[in-house]
Amino acid sequence: MTVRAALRRASAAAILFSALAWAPAADAERGGMTLAMLDRIAPGQWQVRTRETGGFDGRLCLAEGRPLLQLRHPGQSCRQFVVQDEPDAVSVSYTCGPAGSGLTRIRFENEQLLQIEAQGIARGLPFAFNAEARRMGSCSH
Repeated sequence: MTVRAALRRASAAAILFSALAWAPAADAERGGMTLAMLDRIAPGQWQVRTRETGGFDGRLCLAEGRPLLQLRHPGQSCRQFVVQDEPDAVSVSYTCGPAGSGLTRIRFENEQLLQIEAQGIARGLPFAFNAEARRMGSCSH
């Protein structure tokens, strides 16, 4: 990614995060909204493939869908704000202190196929990607 492209993405992310301040968001940590769509995702081994470079590619063993919200900030304790909570789509903005922040939108195709859009800042650098998540089967332990 060129410096110019990275700056454009960072500017777009800043504008989007500013716009989110005006959106009616609920604090997910306080149980404001349920994100029930993520509970419809079939547990098991999921393959995530991005359409661009610099995203997230890999396999995840998921019991439920919430880890998909923070693919570039895995396992970090972040404060989440629900932007959209509908039967077939969720959008969550999150902040992880100095580790960065992000905005993720997950669209439900079926129990075994999802579309993910994410953007934000990780390790001081902007990121933005579109990905497809597909269930591959049971988790192997």
